[in-house]
Amino acid sequence: MQDPLAALPHGQEFRFVDAIDRLDPGKSATASYRVRGDEAFLAGHFPGNPLMPGVILIEAIAQLGGVVAQSDSAIPPLRNLLLTGVRGAKILGAAKPGETLTLRAEVEGRLGGMIQVSGEVSTGDRPLATAKIMLSGQEDAS
Repeated sequence: MQDPLAALPHGQEFRFVDAIDRLDPGKSATASYRVRGDEAFLAGHFPGNPLMPGVILIEAIAQLGGVVAQSDSAIPPLRNLLLTGVRGAKILGAAKPGETLTLRAEVEGRLGGMIQVSGEVSTGDRPLATAKIMLSGQEDAS
C-alpha cells in the first residue's frame, strides 16, 4: 500500500491521524496526531479551556484501526468500513491544543466483514484513552 492514510474515507477536517510511525500490515500500527487548536469542536469544548473530546479520542483509535485492517495485502479491503461498536472505553485524560498524541491500534480478530480492534491514545507518558472497538464493512462478492 503506497499511502496507508489513503484508506481513510474521512475528509481532512475529520481526520485524527496525521502520520503513521509504524505499520505491521493487518496487525498493528502506531501513529501521531497533533492537536492544532483550530479544530472546530474546540471552540465549544470548552470556551476558554479547549479540550479534545473523549469521543474524538475513540474516533482516532477507530481511524487508525481502519488503516491497519485495510493494509493487509493478503485480505481484500472492505467496502464502507465503519465504526459499529465501542466497548470497554475509558477516558483517562484530556488533550489540549499544541499536544501531540500517540495512537496505537491492534487488530485482535476478524470474522468476515467484522474486525475487532484494541487501541489507546496517550501524550508523552500520560494515557488519555483506551478502547476495544468493532469495525464493520462489506466484503466483495466472489
